[in-house]
Amino acid sequence: MKNIIIFPLTPNFSWVCQSARFLLTVLTVSFTLTSHAKLNIVATTPDFGAIATAIGGDRIDLLVLAKPTEDPHFVDAKPSLIVKLNRADAVIEGGAELEIGWLPALLDGARNPKLESGKPGHISTAEGVQLLEVPSTLDRSKGDIHASGNPHYASDPVAGKAAAQDICNSFCQIEPKSCDYFQANLKKFNADLDAKLAQWKAALAPYQGKEVVCYHDSWPYFGERFGLKMDVFLEPKPGIPPTPAHLAQVITKMKADKIGVIVVQPYQNRKTAETVANHTDALVVDFPHFPTAGQSYADWIDGLVKSLVKAFEAKK
Repeated sequence: MKNIIIFPLTPNFSWVCQSARFLLTVLTVSFTLTSHAKLNIVATTPDFGAIATAIGGDRIDLLVLAKPTEDPHFVDAKPSLIVKLNRADAVIEGGAELEIGWLPALLDGARNPKLESGKPGHISTAEGVQLLEVPSTLDRSKGDIHASGNPHYASDPVAGKAAAQDICNSFCQIEPKSCDYFQANLKKFNADLDAKLAQWKAALAPYQGKEVVCYHDSWPYFGERFGLKMDVFLEPKPGIPPTPAHLAQVITKMKADKIGVIVVQPYQNRKTAETVANHTDALVVDFPHFPTAGQSYADWIDGLVKSLVKAFEAKK
């Protein structure tokens, strides 16, 4: 009879401990990712993207559709953006028909129920702002006017605070577990902006009532907030390219009223502004309509204020 060796079935204790630790690590990582998954947020323009970053912090992943140097009325609606919107938890738009020429088609193509009008994931910040220049009648012969009013309100810090509140409210609805975090960020955003606003008003106080020539009607909210007259335009009508006859009228007015500053945005024809400046001894100031990549909302406004103060000082 052969000898039979029987091996014990008791598992190795060290192997059991290692397996248990591995399983615990996997479960912990899984729970962490689930409980702190970032919201996928899409903003139409960099100004609202900067505000969303201030409120959402590290709880959001942000995509901005328009480039800082791009005309927000005419953004290149690439098919790849439809995929991004399809996967988004929320879209933030300026509204008031600012993006009407390109955003609706993207949203239709995305077929994302989260982004439907009226849902928390469709954030239109214009709803919390008292819009200026609301037309009494719609007449396309007057140029590219907007039925709801002028949509370029984000350069007013008070409107920026209203937008931040709307964004925070929607983020809280979408991700209630992070609401305290979003509200704390909103409180800091508002406090910082209030402190800055007092400084900006003080810096521009000596220039109350100063006239500034703009290429397009993009700055009525900024002008009203800081007591500046920004209602002379190189465009004869909104969205209509400058004509020699109209520029001659602008030059005559600038000489008569001693207007010494012209502001232009990156996508506008700077040479046209320089031609007018050469006839009027004015300064052409680069006046970006959006924050640059990575720039905060407050730093953007700060740059605008400092640029104007510097130009006004130079033209004394």
